[in-house]
Amino acid sequence: MPLRAEGEHPLRGSPTILIATAVLLVVALAALLGRIGADSQWLAALGHAIATHHAIPPGVPFAAAPTSHWPNALVLAELLFNGLERAMGDRGLMLAQLLAVAGAFAVLAADARAGGSGPVGTSATLLIAGIGSLPSLAIARVQLFSVVLFPVLVALLRAQSRRPSSRIWLVVPLLALWSNLHAAALLGVLVVWVYLTADFKRRARWTSLGVGVASLAALCATPALARTPDYYQGVLTNLAAERGEGMWGPLSLSVPLDLVLIGAAVLLCVRLRRSRLEPWEWTVAVVLAALTIKASRDGVWLLFFLVAPAARALKPRRTWERLVPAGVGLSLAAIGLAAARGPITVGASRGLVASAVALAHGSPVLAGGAIDEQVALAGGRIWVGDPLDAFPRSDQAAYLDWLNGDASGRRALTPQVRVVLVARGSASQALMTRTEGFVEIAADRSATIYERQGSPVAGLR
Repeated sequence: MPLRAEGEHPLRGSPTILIATAVLLVVALAALLGRIGADSQWLAALGHAIATHHAIPPGVPFAAAPTSHWPNALVLAELLFNGLERAMGDRGLMLAQLLAVAGAFAVLAADARAGGSGPVGTSATLLIAGIGSLPSLAIARVQLFSVVLFPVLVALLRAQSRRPSSRIWLVVPLLALWSNLHAAALLGVLVVWVYLTADFKRRARWTSLGVGVASLAALCATPALARTPDYYQGVLTNLAAERGEGMWGPLSLSVPLDLVLIGAAVLLCVRLRRSRLEPWEWTVAVVLAALTIKASRDGVWLLFFLVAPAARALKPRRTWERLVPAGVGLSLAAIGLAAARGPITVGASRGLVASAVALAHGSPVLAGGAIDEQVALAGGRIWVGDPLDAFPRSDQAAYLDWLNGDASGRRALTPQVRVVLVARGSASQALMTRTEGFVEIAADRSATIYERQGSPVAGLR
């Protein structure tokens, strides 16, 4: 057993400690910026309905617009989110997100090391990927399950590529679990099929074919069963995705966080020329790059995929070991502080949401910017909101137009809607100030309530 040199700090000199420090730094950054985002609380609300009635309701029970046609494939995720919310509130979702980030980066580090990278190169690429994908790491939403499962799948395929064995069959239960948690399981199937196509030409063809077919079947191992493909089709073809709006927005040079993502991707990509990637890895990297350009939210998968090959080619001259003790201390302090503080408050205050629900008297509240999910979680009803793909396309269009502040968005102000809750300074608030028949009655620092007065007919002032 090697002895530590006299005067050497116990946190220096260990490859594991160096990599663990990098992981802690990423988790600390995510914790300090941690907040609850859209595509999160609606799952808890739906999970609560399932747990209360011990049955899966048709469609979205807290929505007024028709949703009975919607196949609910994410029941497991909904029950888990409900459990976290009921046990610890929004802090529970935040802590689950941080655990997912820690698990993901631990898997990324193990994958890189198994591929022959050194501890310094691994640590550096982890930090680059962490900074580049920070929005996906800091904002708690249902994607947190994929944050862990995508690295696990890629590490499994790379291990199989290095040393073929029957472990390849593990992708089947992995994808089945994933399909019950998040729609990015579809991306996982795509990666598996790219790998199997290359593997089919080199090794056991019947095994590759069997795993490929089984992986497709695994996607349907959800409560929606044979209707699971309809669920995925709805996710991919919802109007926000087609328009490139909201979380489906394309990569943009005018968005600072997108520039950080691009910079991180470039730093990792320039190392690939010195890293021996398999043909399937090149194909996956190109596909992920294309998906990132179309929707910047997919950039996290590209950065995660590039960590291992970039780390293999990165050999920094400095080890930065002297910074390890300070890095560990600051990271642990930041994580502890953030855990005690809870997620950064966004959206409407609980009091304002409760007021909106009470004013509505059971009628649907029109809300946007993730506030609709707060209304649902508080026991209120919404007209349209998340999950957007559950609603008819005409209702999706009216809702998105309203969010964008377009005059055509007044179609969302149906006679059923008596109360509107909007984020202050948003385009939808600007539209409401120009809409007759609604008056502002309450507000906090983040949101404003409008109530219908007199005639439901809306028009310009």
